[in-house]
Amino acid sequence: MENPVIIFGASYLGRQAKDILENNGNVIYCFLDDNKKLHNTIIDEITVMGSTDDDDYLKLIGKKCDAVVAIDDNKVRKSVVTILQEERHAQPVNVISKLAFVAGSAVIGHGNILDHQVTIGAGATVGNHTILQAGCIVGPEVKIGDFVQIGAGSIVNAGCEIANEAFIGTGVTVVGGVSIGKGARIGAGSVVIASVKAGDTVFGNPAQSVKS
Repeated sequence: MENPVIIFGASYLGRQAKDILENNGNVIYCFLDDNKKLHNTIIDEITVMGSTDDDDYLKLIGKKCDAVVAIDDNKVRKSVVTILQEERHAQPVNVISKLAFVAGSAVIGHGNILDHQVTIGAGATVGNHTILQAGCIVGPEVKIGDFVQIGAGSIVNAGCEIANEAFIGTGVTVVGGVSIGKGARIGAGSVVIASVKAGDTVFGNPAQSVKS
């Protein structure tokens, strides 16, 4: 990235994105966050200048600054991405740690965050606006949709398909060839041995549907 970066989100994920970006040699312009208590405060030497819909800063995106959306709430994340795409005609950029490994044959979209020690295997496809936490492994030929979150230390084995907006918690193992449906949620530490329907929540070893 040649331009300074505005980070949308000043929570733990924004701070981690800042650390990765600075280690990659990028300059951070400011944080934007909807928590007004954070406005005009300094976090890790960077000022929280305003809210995520502040037009004074949005108008810089695509001209003088690039954007990173570091918000783990998918509803808010999608809203910010929509504003950037429709009003600024800009795509959030990827944040990829130097300590991550991405196979040369893997394909990655826009606006993703790949934390330290993430591994993306040969022929894998990662969509847009996903969050891959530290140490997670995405095996060969895995297909990951948009707005997916995969927790630290989780392993998604070869040939799996993870649909849009799915959430996989910390330390999960998904065996090879399994499909995770749109918006499904996998509880931390689970072992998923069978496909999960859209919108379902599963937990345990082996993972079972959690009844509300």
